[in-house]
Amino acid sequence: MSIPEPLPAAPAARTSPDAAFAAFDRLATLIAVVGEDARIRFANTALENAWGLSRLNLHGLALDRCMADPTAFVQAIRDAGSGAFSALRYDTQLLRPGQEALPVHVVIAQGEQPDQVVIEMLPLDTQARHEREDRLLAEAQAHKELVRNLAHEIKNPLGGLRGAAQLLEMELEDPALKDYTQVIVREADRLQALVDRMLAPHRSAPKREWVNIHEVCEHVQRLVLAEFPSGLTVVRDYDASIPEFQGDRERLIQAVLNIVRNAAQALVPQMREGTACITLRTRVARQITLGRQRHKLALELLVIDNGPGIAPGLLEQVFYPLVTGKADGTGLGLTLAQSFVQQHQGLIECESAPGHTVFRVTIPLG
Repeated sequence: MSIPEPLPAAPAARTSPDAAFAAFDRLATLIAVVGEDARIRFANTALENAWGLSRLNLHGLALDRCMADPTAFVQAIRDAGSGAFSALRYDTQLLRPGQEALPVHVVIAQGEQPDQVVIEMLPLDTQARHEREDRLLAEAQAHKELVRNLAHEIKNPLGGLRGAAQLLEMELEDPALKDYTQVIVREADRLQALVDRMLAPHRSAPKREWVNIHEVCEHVQRLVLAEFPSGLTVVRDYDASIPEFQGDRERLIQAVLNIVRNAAQALVPQMREGTACITLRTRVARQITLGRQRHKLALELLVIDNGPGIAPGLLEQVFYPLVTGKADGTGLGLTLAQSFVQQHQGLIECESAPGHTVFRVTIPLG
């Protein structure tokens, strides 16, 4: 399908946004205001960037000719103009000259003026990211309640079990039998420590102090290299322009340490060959949405390793409590990391393939 050239703007047309449209420039979604003829009267900055054209060049472009299904699009505009619906949503593709078609979720709504229709286009990969974020946040809240309830149910009988074992030990005369009561006490203590770790993120509010993320990363890399002194390389790729932000330094160290230590443990076979590598990369991300809230600036910390990757069946569950792919693991490291980062209004996401696993930590800056 050919893309029509934009028509020359009429002499009286305004090519700069008026006060009614200026707010659209602050949105990350693609916004166009069209007339009943489907020609663009205004395009916001996000649409300019997606199309690679200025709003001056987009003005007058027949937007219906740039949709995968122009007939349905024109009908939707007519229905919006007639007041047949308040808003119409559907998925289609936005055709762009010299670029691949962009899958978008389209929302069509009547504008403030009778001859105006507002077209909002959300790239489907962005929509999928929002849905994934919502799912991770909802799962974390559910896990938090589960852990708190489970810990409460375990602690009370555990204390009684330990106390009964100690009383029984005092009554026993045979030293060999006392070994069994000691096993009960030791295992009860081990379970108590596990419960305490599960409850750690919820026992107190995070501190608020100025944190330098690179100091956190440097501290973590020293700890990990001390634990794995041979065969592991840690590459630091920092953006020095990232400002300090308010947070709990100790909890952030623990969160990053849990991620990096997990990566190091997965790299043990590569360490024997001397090829194990973990990269700590920091960047500034702009116009990021976290928990449906827009942030102008955010810290993006990537922990990248060249290990075997996470099994596909485990990838969606890596942040679940007590889920682990290691024989001697507790399944709490990444759960705690996610909890600590979410206490900073952030999120941890994971992508993995054989030879390349990335944990992305995103935290708003201010």
